[in-house]
Amino acid sequence: MSWPNAGVLAKRDFLEQEMRPEKNGFEQAPRYLSQGEFAIGDARATPLTTILGSCVSACLFDPVRGVGGMNHFLLPEQPKGSVSAASFGAHAMELLINELIKAGAERRNLRAKVFGGARMISSASDVGRRNARFIQEFLAREAIDCVSHSLGGTTARKIIFWPESGRVRQKLLEQEPLVPIISPALEIPEIELF
Repeated sequence: MSWPNAGVLAKRDFLEQEMRPEKNGFEQAPRYLSQGEFAIGDARATPLTTILGSCVSACLFDPVRGVGGMNHFLLPEQPKGSVSAASFGAHAMELLINELIKAGAERRNLRAKVFGGARMISSASDVGRRNARFIQEFLAREAIDCVSHSLGGTTARKIIFWPESGRVRQKLLEQEPLVPIISPALEIPEIELF
């Protein structure tokens, strides 16, 4: 994501307050996923939620078995020489698929709904576009049917996913203007040379 840590915490606090069960009718508050995390569940599970900018979440589910899961990855591929982690596309997808199969899903039944991949900073490289391209190519290569997607754009998204049914709710978050960082002028004391 492209928010600084303080912004993520503020957004997370807002999310936790907004998702109180008594306010929205959830039996339990949704479980929040951060970058590099994934979770699976069935009818007994709480909904899963996250906030996405340039990151991507894949919501995979088996409608026959009633099990599903969601991940949240940061980059499409890992830098050379780094350790495999769930923050990178291919590894994140393999972890999610393997856990779903362990939980009873059948690979041939898997369906996908994918979200994120926004361009959050105009001057930076377009990581969001690379993430979106990766997930579309991965699903096609693995023959997993993508039944819906919301990728690209310039707006962050909050999603809530119900793993057992594959239902997803998305809310586009308002764009906040970027505030330029201005360094204070340095006062240089006069120097007397002798």
